[in-house]
Amino acid sequence: MLSKSQISYIKSLHQKKYRKENGIFIIEGIKSIAEFIQSSYQVHSIYYLVQYQSLLPNLPANIKLFEVNNAELDKISTLQTPQGILALVHIPENPVLSIKDLKNSFTLILDGVQDPGNLGTIIRTADWFGFKQVICSNTTVEVYNPKTVQATMGSLSRVKIHYLDLPSVLKEFKLPVFGAVLNGKNIYETDWGTEGLVILGNEGQGISAEILELIDNPVTIPRVGEAESLNVAVSAAIFCSDISRNLTK
Repeated sequence: MLSKSQISYIKSLHQKKYRKENGIFIIEGIKSIAEFIQSSYQVHSIYYLVQYQSLLPNLPANIKLFEVNNAELDKISTLQTPQGILALVHIPENPVLSIKDLKNSFTLILDGVQDPGNLGTIIRTADWFGFKQVICSNTTVEVYNPKTVQATMGSLSRVKIHYLDLPSVLKEFKLPVFGAVLNGKNIYETDWGTEGLVILGNEGQGISAEILELIDNPVTIPRVGEAESLNVAVSAAIFCSDISRNLTK
């Protein structure tokens, strides 16, 4: 049985302020938890309904285990319908990024993406297409937001996320810079080459003016119908798919 202080502590982690203060975030669901256990992340503790105990993989000895009941899980879960198991995970330090990490590959760069679900879906998409890094502007939503973590479906355990000053990154690394805009070259006629940085902008405003000036290759997904715009996560999937297709020709 959890104490009131344990419940209060876990519930506090629903908020960004306390995740940052404690260096801990929440993941939920047996599949995601198993993937984080096998990753470079350090799992702090696991809270589970008794029927989930047998599903847990072999665990390192330093992970604390707590059996909970449905009422307790309802209190600590971030979900309307809890998945029976929840874990607290240490937030790693913002990983150091070098040109070696970016050479001979493509990296998504997110300029002010605000919706947690969009960010999580983009990370999951990046993982599907083999993108190892995602670079976020400091104005992009926090990756450890529970909605973001849930939307990644475990892919956060494999894709490195960097929060950096984008103008500095684009100027320092001197790689081809592609940007998703409304009036660029047709994506299906784009020569991607073998490496580059691919920028996607804010859901409502697109790519900021400061970053637009640093784009070498403006790229557009051609519109056939009447929709005003594409969801940024959908755009990311189309960009990743076309880049992947060109690399495997």
